[in-house]
Amino acid sequence: MLVHFVRSHLRFHAQNIISLSPSDRLLSIDAFRGITITAMILVNNPGSWSYIYWPLAHAQWHGWTPTDLIFPFFLFLVGISISLSINQQSINQSSNVALVSKAFLRMVKLLLLGWFLALFFYDFTIPNYPWLQERLYSIRIMGVLQRIGIVYFICVLAFLFLSRRMFYLLAPGLLILYAALMSLVPYSDAEGMRYVGLLIEGNNFAAWIDNIVLTSDHVYKRTSEPFAYDPEGLLSTLPAIATCISGVATGECLRYAKTRNSTLSYQIKLLFISGLTLSMIGQLTHLVFPINKILWTPSYVLLSTGIALLFLAFCIYLIDHKRYKLWSAPFIVFGANAIAFFMFAGIVGRLMLMIPVGESTLKGFLFNEVFQPLFGNYNGSLTYAFCFLCLSYIVFHNLFKRRIIWKV
Repeated sequence: MLVHFVRSHLRFHAQNIISLSPSDRLLSIDAFRGITITAMILVNNPGSWSYIYWPLAHAQWHGWTPTDLIFPFFLFLVGISISLSINQQSINQSSNVALVSKAFLRMVKLLLLGWFLALFFYDFTIPNYPWLQERLYSIRIMGVLQRIGIVYFICVLAFLFLSRRMFYLLAPGLLILYAALMSLVPYSDAEGMRYVGLLIEGNNFAAWIDNIVLTSDHVYKRTSEPFAYDPEGLLSTLPAIATCISGVATGECLRYAKTRNSTLSYQIKLLFISGLTLSMIGQLTHLVFPINKILWTPSYVLLSTGIALLFLAFCIYLIDHKRYKLWSAPFIVFGANAIAFFMFAGIVGRLMLMIPVGESTLKGFLFNEVFQPLFGNYNGSLTYAFCFLCLSYIVFHNLFKRRIIWKV
């Protein structure tokens, strides 16, 4: 009886969420976005960074794990959104100037939100914590939101002002340019030692650019030798733009297929074949130019874009073709407010590290005194992250019910 009651309640809950979704939105893309942001928050909030199962951790350098697919998936979805939203606004006869203004404003907002998260921390466990020196004067300039904003704006400009042929050629052009810069341009360290073509952590052309332009005080990897660098650095933003362009191209293909009344089966097959081909090419390219998330190498772009296409085909097959929608309900809730969810998780996660409890922090206390004793090291760390998601869901489900969607 209890199991039947729970199942009925969950089914009713999911049906309500699906019914509240706007009819003009593509549910499969919303679900894809929700899965992506949920995965991002899950891997960013373990109970302890010392105990993480390998699929939930980034590759140390070359190679990849499922976690390394999350950020390119998000940029891929940003590209799809650009295609769908700009075409809809064009129908409403918005001028290019208005579209560029909106895109620029959105980029500025994302930059400011990223910098806010960089500044939002105070270590209360340290008396007279030097916040100005540790945070403001050494603020991290680049970051996840900053990269999303920059990539989004550049893609919108290119989509509006380049011919379609030039726009689609821009993606492989950026990958070729980036590969050439990383492989052929010489650079020197502080002692005058010259290097060329290295892809070593802290010793590559992208790291050299970050060290020169951003300086070691304003990057994430400040102590890296011989060059401090940022995982979301300047030069590696070029291939990230290519990832976003692939999303725009996918959105355009889906829109074109809809206007031609192509069947869902045809669209799914097209996405599947394209995704399988790109991911295989990415794996083969790895032999020449290693797959590397931090460097955002061309092989990484090909692989992650291919898997994104495969996953989108999977979502469309289940949700739109087979009509299995209820499973996607929690992800639709998170996906509808993706940036708000990212900000919420960032703020709450930092608060958990800021609030002192005894000689530790609130997060440290909960993990060491509750989750670790009950579930062990790795399972305790994962359970903490899952509980974080559950509490977040309560907040964002309430927002979703009230149709409060925070658009940057």
